[in-house]
Order: sequence, then C-alpha cells, then structure tokens
Amino acid sequence: MDPRVLAEMAPYYSESFGNPHSSDHSLGWDSARAIENAGSRVARLIGADADEVTFTSGATESNNMALLGLGRRARGRRRRILVSSIEHRCVLAAARVLEEQNGYIVEEIPVDHEGFVELSALDNMLAEDVLVVSVMAVNNEIGTVQNIQEISERVRYHGAVLHCDAAQAPLAVPMGTLASRADIVSLSGHKMYGPKGIGAVFIRRALQELVEPLIYGGGQQNGLRSGTMPVPLCVGMGAAAKYLTDDNATEKRKELSRRRDVFLRRLRGLRWPVWLNGPEGSARHPGNTNVRFTGLSAHAILGGLQPRLAASTGSACTSGVTEPSHVLRAIGLNDEEAEASIRFGLGFGTTDEDVEQSVDLIEAVLSRMSKADLTWPA
Repeated sequence: MDPRVLAEMAPYYSESFGNPHSSDHSLGWDSARAIENAGSRVARLIGADADEVTFTSGATESNNMALLGLGRRARGRRRRILVSSIEHRCVLAAARVLEEQNGYIVEEIPVDHEGFVELSALDNMLAEDVLVVSVMAVNNEIGTVQNIQEISERVRYHGAVLHCDAAQAPLAVPMGTLASRADIVSLSGHKMYGPKGIGAVFIRRALQELVEPLIYGGGQQNGLRSGTMPVPLCVGMGAAAKYLTDDNATEKRKELSRRRDVFLRRLRGLRWPVWLNGPEGSARHPGNTNVRFTGLSAHAILGGLQPRLAASTGSACTSGVTEPSHVLRAIGLNDEEAEASIRFGLGFGTTDEDVEQSVDLIEAVLSRMSKADLTWPA
C-alpha cells in the first residue's frame, strides 16, 4: 500500500470514526463526505459518475455482482453468456453457477498464443441471444492488454452487456475512457496500491435496476449493496485512484516497463533456456513477466528462492488448485510447460538494484539445480 494512502486512511480509524449512514450528527456527516469523495475519485479513474460506483469487498465480489446480479434478474431470450478462456477463476465460477442454477448457456471465447481474444471467433459467437460478454482488460497471469474498444464495438452492435474485470488495469494503462466502452467494470483496491478488503464495481446507470443485489439489508449504495460501509477502506481506495490519475502516473508506467524489459533481457541472457509467456512490449502489463524454465519445476525454483524473492506459479486466488494454470493452457502450453512457468511482478517501487539482485538470485538457484544432476534440454 502506498504510504500516502495509509496517511489518508489513518484518521478514519481514530478521530473520524462516525458511521457514514448516521445522519443526525457531525461525525456521521464527516464520514459520509469522505465516502462521497472516495467514490468520486474512483469514478474519475475510469471516466464514470460517482453514483455509478458501488464499493464492494474486492474484485471477486464485484465480478460476482456483475454476472450473478445481471443473470438472476434478466428475463427474455438472452440466455447465453460469453467469457474469455483466460478470465479470472471467480468470473468463470460465477458464469458456471448461472449455467447450473439458472439455465444459461456459457461459452468460452478462445484466445491466441499471446492471450488476445480471437475477434473472429467472438464475431461468430455473438448473436441476439447473448446477455453478457466478460473480458478482462489486463490478464492477471500473463499481462495481456486486450483491445477493449474493438471488443466493445462488437458486443454493443448485438445489444449485449460488456463486463470488464479491470482489477489489473490501473497500473498497466490509462483508464479514463473505460466506462464509455464497458457497461460494468470491476476494480480491486490492493491491485492499485490501496488496501486489501475493498473493491468497487461500476454499473452504468441505466443498468442498475437490472442487477439483483447479492447482499440485502438497509438499502445502502442505491440498494445495490447493503451494509455499513468501511470508511477507512473506501478512503484508501479513493486515495489510490487519485494517485493513479496524477500526471506522473504515465511516467511511472514507462519506467516500470523499462525495468520489466531489463529483467527479461537479463533472464534471457542466462545459460538456461527461458521463454516468455504472453505478448512482448506495450501490449503487456508493464510490471508482468511470466516466463517458463523449460524442463524444470517452477515450484522447485521458487522454493530455492525463498525467503529472498517472492513470485508465484499463477494467480494467488487459485491457491490450493493443483492443476496447471488454465490461462497457460488456453494459450497453448502443455502441462509440463505450464508447470515450468513462473510469474514475476515488478511494481512502481521496484528499483534497478532489485532487478539485478533478483536475476542473480535466480541464476544461483538454477546453478544449484543444475549441479544436482537435473536433466536440461538441449
């Protein structure tokens, strides 16, 4: 979490502790203003209005609200749901619930070897019976940045709703026009240097009455999500959104992209075969490097890097799932290749020294594994 975010949150854990829904005293009024300001900041991040933003517990809840909420209230002939084959697990799971419990037909849109939605396939799948299409803006495992504008034009031509999981997007790309292209957008606080436990969902104003709430109660947040709002967390997400709309955010993304490229170049310069999963350059999240070490176990490499370097074999949200990443399989990797892949994440706080030290650590681990008589491919 950015220290400036924490600084803005701190007062709402102590002196400004009022319930934002208490309308009879100044403590409540102060908290309500803080919530309103936070919502406006999040709205500006994606080019929306504040009354179109609903705070949630995170992107998983936002994605569930988008699909389950829309699907459970929809009536008529639109009984198909299209999701890309590399969506986050929570999107795929919510779609399957609608299939099992509400009789929808769920179809996966294929992607190419870099993770881009195959637009010709999407064209063939779209029809007047499609309710919603869900495509994430930036993939959480391989960093693919989708062309949401092209996807939006196709979806809207057929009158379907476009849902966009944009949890990974704030660090990757400017988002000021996203709300004009997608009808529902999911965000997560801790993916944008805000606190964990808070997220948001943008629902276009005209669609809000068509979304069934997941949580009922006192009717807070236009009745879309009841419950007392966590003021410090909302303030934190709003603060994070503000910093990512500042003028220097673009420069930070460029610098992050440069360090990512240096990191990848150094890895490719090692004496072991290293392959990049996903696209190169600007079509990729500037902080994402997903590579495979051919013929090796990613888990063994990560184990050797502890406790010095934190990385992962896939999404942290699929902890406990033992099969290879569905994202890597969707772009054409076999099980062995997927199990040799590691996702490294760089951030705005990553330094050139961090990059150099990380590559040195990886090289040392690979050297130890090589000396342990592991078989290396030619």
